[in-house]
Amino acid sequence: MQIQLNGTPTDIPAALSARELLDRLELAGRRVALEVNGEIVPRSTHPGYRFHPDDKVEIVHAIGGG
Repeated sequence: MQIQLNGTPTDIPAALSARELLDRLELAGRRVALEVNGEIVPRSTHPGYRFHPDDKVEIVHAIGGG
């Protein structure tokens, strides 16, 4: 199945969860926001959240500073 991940066409397994995607990208446990089709996906739903073909997925890193 193909999704758009940060603007890049990306093939993922059809049953991949949001949590598993973040694990694959080595982002699990980091401060990131996951947005799918313009909607934030709450971290509490990541383990059960499944993607659909052609979803537009954006992963944004939280960066602190001052």
